[in-house]
Amino acid sequence: MKYCQRCVMPDTKPGVDLDHRGICNGCRSVEKKRKINWKFREKKLKVIAEDIKKKNYPFYDCLVPVSGGKNSWYQALITSKKLKLKTLCVVLGAHLPTYEGIHNLNAMIKDLNIDLIKINLKPSVYKKIRKKNFLVQGEPNWAEHNCVFSGIANIAILYDIPLIIWGEDIAFEFGGTQKKNYNAPNALSINKSDLIGNKSVKDWLDKDIRKKDMFFYEYPKNKSFKKKNIKGIYLGYYEWWEGRKHYEVVKKRGFIPRMKGPLKGNYIAYDNIDEKLCEINIWLKYIKFGFWRPTDQTCYDIWNNKIKRTEAVKIVNSLQNQFPEEYFKDFLRFHGVSKKVFWQTVERFRNKKIWQKTNSKWKLKFPLI
Repeated sequence: MKYCQRCVMPDTKPGVDLDHRGICNGCRSVEKKRKINWKFREKKLKVIAEDIKKKNYPFYDCLVPVSGGKNSWYQALITSKKLKLKTLCVVLGAHLPTYEGIHNLNAMIKDLNIDLIKINLKPSVYKKIRKKNFLVQGEPNWAEHNCVFSGIANIAILYDIPLIIWGEDIAFEFGGTQKKNYNAPNALSINKSDLIGNKSVKDWLDKDIRKKDMFFYEYPKNKSFKKKNIKGIYLGYYEWWEGRKHYEVVKKRGFIPRMKGPLKGNYIAYDNIDEKLCEINIWLKYIKFGFWRPTDQTCYDIWNNKIKRTEAVKIVNSLQNQFPEEYFKDFLRFHGVSKKVFWQTVERFRNKKIWQKTNSKWKLKFPLI
C-alpha cells in the first residue's frame, strides 16, 4: 500500500495507479485540467444547448439527476438558468432521507421553479437487493448506484428527453479506471463506471427478486438511446468541477449543510448529507482499501488548492479511525441485520494484506505519513 506523493490517495483504490513520480491519476487529471481551454468548452456546451432549443421539443430539453445535494442543485441551476434549457429533474427516493436532504431538495425545486420526478422503488425488492449486496460483496449501495444510472436513463427514454446531463466523470475527477482518451464527453456508458463494475442486477435474481421488478435496475441497450437520439454528457467536461465552489453558490440560494456539523470521519458538513445509508457503504472502503471519507475529502481540497498535503495527512490520521455511528441503527434496521451479523460481515471483507491486529485492535500496516 503506497500513497500519492502529491495528495493522500493510496494505490489500493481500484483503478488508481502511481506513475514514476509517485503521483496518482487523480493528480494527473488535475494536471490535464489545467491545460484545458475552459472558455472554449463552455462555448461548446452553449452550442449543444442552442441546437436542442432550436428543435423545440414539446416537453423537456434535458434531464438532470438530483439528490438534494450541492452538486445536483448546481447542475440544475446551470441547465435551467444559465443555458435556459427546459429541465426535468429526477431523484431516486427509496433510501432514508435526512432532514437536510428533504429541505434541500424542496428548496432547490422552489428556487429554480423546476419539475421533479421521484422514483420510488418497491421497498421489499430494494431492501432485499441491498441486504444481498452487503452480505455478499460488502457494498450495500451498489443497488442504489445501479438504479440511479438505470432509472435516469429509462426516464429519459420514456419521456423522449434528448439530453442527460450528469455531473462529473468520477474516474477522471477522483482517480479510477479511466479511458485512454478524455477528449470525448460521452456519458452514455456511465453504467460501466467503477461504482457498478462488471456486476449486473441479474446476479441478484431469485424467487423473491424477479425480473419483472427490474425495470429501474436495468440499464437500457445502446439501440434504445440511438432510436430516440438521446445523448449523455458530463457537465464536468465543460467546466472545472469543484464541490466546494458549488456549495458556496447554492448556499446563497437556500442549501443548508448538516445542522449538527460533520458526520464522524468527515471534516466538512455539506458532503453527501441527503440520506442515511451512504456512510456505512463508504466506511466499508476503509476495511477493503484502507481509506474512506477523510481521504476523499482532503484529496479533493488538495486538487483544488484549498489545503496542502501536510495538513491533509493530519486531518486523515485524526479522522479515519472514527466509525460513522450516527445512522448505524438506521442501517441495521433498514437491512434487517443484527450488530453481530454486521461485524461478522465486516470481518469477512477486511483486507488482511493491509490490516494487522495489535493488542486486540486492527491497525493499518502502512500508515499515512
